[in-house]
Amino acid sequence: MTVDLNRFWRGKSIDVRLKHINDILPELKRQILDVNVEISFKRGKYRGKQRKDTEIFRLVAILNEETGKYHTYLTNIPSDVLEPEDIAKLYGARWDIELVFKELKSRYAMDVVNTTNSNTVEAYIWIAILTLFVSRRIHSIVRSLNPEKMKVRYTQLRWSTIFAENASDQLKLILRYFGIEISLETIIDVYSRHALDPHVERYRFRSEWWA
Repeated sequence: MTVDLNRFWRGKSIDVRLKHINDILPELKRQILDVNVEISFKRGKYRGKQRKDTEIFRLVAILNEETGKYHTYLTNIPSDVLEPEDIAKLYGARWDIELVFKELKSRYAMDVVNTTNSNTVEAYIWIAILTLFVSRRIHSIVRSLNPEKMKVRYTQLRWSTIFAENASDQLKLILRYFGIEISLETIIDVYSRHALDPHVERYRFRSEWWA
């Protein structure tokens, strides 16, 4: 429930105090809503008991002119520290950071580091970061070759999926640039090296099946 306004507008406007945000937004005619709201929540259990509590937070709603819908942000940053537009930019940047980490983990194998060797872990991290740099560079080139209205449709997560799925084709182009052709012998050599189980002394009870 709204308890106070952080910004006032001249002229005709609706009274938003003591109203729920879901009731305010459909009637809102302004670009920005900047209010303090009271939030009710349950605290974590302590000695088997859980109690309700309330806190005052700042709520900022910014109108997206393309969709006609409001983007809302709940924060504890005071109005004398950041303007509403800056709140939207800040949280937008935080979302971009979240997407980058998701891309690194889900597309570039940052979530499958199966070693505790610090040097190997560092190598995994640098490989993922360098892959991200290459991906972003090619993404920028592809966007520049398309009309302005289509550029926004090349979203980062979808792009990273296509980039990862076609990485082998990119490797062929890079090797060809340096005069190296991938042959059947090259592929067999890669398989032979990387398919070996590194645990030499491990007992394999099904070894006779593959004899």
